[in-house]
Amino acid sequence: MIAKKLILASLAVCASATAAQAQLKLCNRTSYILYAASGYAQGVNAATQGWTRIVPGTCQTAIKERLSAHGYFVYARTSLGHAGQMRAWGGGQKLCVKDADFALTTPLASTRCPADDTFDRPFAGVDTHRAKSWAMTFDETPAFASMKEAEAAGLKRLLKDEGAKIGAIDAKPDKATDAALAAFRKRMNMAANASASDLFDALETEALKTTAPAGYAVCDDSDKPVWVALGEDKGGKFFSRGWWKIAAGGCAKAITEPLAADRIWILAQTPGGVPIVYGPNKFCTTNVEFEIQGRENCAKRGLVESGFAETKVKGLSGFTAHVSDKGLLLPAKK
Repeated sequence: MIAKKLILASLAVCASATAAQAQLKLCNRTSYILYAASGYAQGVNAATQGWTRIVPGTCQTAIKERLSAHGYFVYARTSLGHAGQMRAWGGGQKLCVKDADFALTTPLASTRCPADDTFDRPFAGVDTHRAKSWAMTFDETPAFASMKEAEAAGLKRLLKDEGAKIGAIDAKPDKATDAALAAFRKRMNMAANASASDLFDALETEALKTTAPAGYAVCDDSDKPVWVALGEDKGGKFFSRGWWKIAAGGCAKAITEPLAADRIWILAQTPGGVPIVYGPNKFCTTNVEFEIQGRENCAKRGLVESGFAETKVKGLSGFTAHVSDKGLLLPAKK
């Protein structure tokens, strides 16, 4: 089960398209690292694939084949490394995706995605004007004048997400940004002439260790998929929900709204049902998708009593739990 609430259009982007040498090229003129999925109509089915990572100021080819379908669709979300609410660019066409890299073919008329590790996202249509090659650009508001400006603003944003004291997220050079970049290069043992691509890679990797977008995300740091359930206290009423299947190396946004609790409890187990993150806090579960109110009398209600681990989130609007076969991983200290 995947939580399906999402802040749409909060990135305030606009699409633009021009003829291109690639087949379907996606360009990022925003200050966010984007992960994009693309799709197209294939008879009565929809073919979708992702995720294409696009750092600010660059373009990536999402579909390599010559464009021949009648309709193409694109959806993009911001990296979990960015602080604040997850931002997304989409439209009105619901198509299926996975948290990890994927290639899916599903019926266009289907009202739900077929597998338990797939879920829908609202894609936007892309009018390619029947050209064999096309490019489109993600923008934010106010828009940057060039890809180079987006790159400069993107580095600022990630430095700020990492905790640096950065002012406005813009393309203007300033001493605070220069000092923060120099300190980051030194801490990561990076050369002074490290490329923007290397800087984005390193900054995102470090931000993912400590940055918590609004809501509650779970990342699987193991080399195998895990199943996750959460326990919550909503105004003195306890609930448990699950399961989210998270691919190895992937992340899932289990709670999308800003947190308003002191603690959230988590249970993670292998596909075979062996717990790898657990604790003394009891909640009711089942072996299928569930949402259960109350944590008492599990057995009498035909449910399973399971032990959950506590994560303290008091005062936080967002939290990212990292799980592995070693248990619940604590955030790395800088």
